[in-house]
Amino acid sequence: MKRSYVYILKCSDDTYYTGVTSDLTKRIESHNNGLYKGSYTSTRRPLELVFYAEFTDINMAIEKEKQIKKWSRAKKEALINDDYDTLPNLAKKKF
Repeated sequence: MKRSYVYILKCSDDTYYTGVTSDLTKRIESHNNGLYKGSYTSTRRPLELVFYAEFTDINMAIEKEKQIKKWSRAKKEALINDDYDTLPNLAKKKF
């Protein structure tokens, strides 16, 4: 059973990048070495892995990556900090 990973990188400009891969170590090295010229991370190095989750189904990993990419910075930071109790409140719109 092949494993897949959703990961969040903290960029040198204090932004976050979310991605999905089947080889986490190789992908992080590729990002930090600037392999993906013109990509979001290529001009924001060095990068720090701040979160990852492991999946056994690549489709679920891709779905989770798409979901996280839509999240606010506050919600991503709650996930990164294992502050799962605040995630539902951060999902609610303020009127």
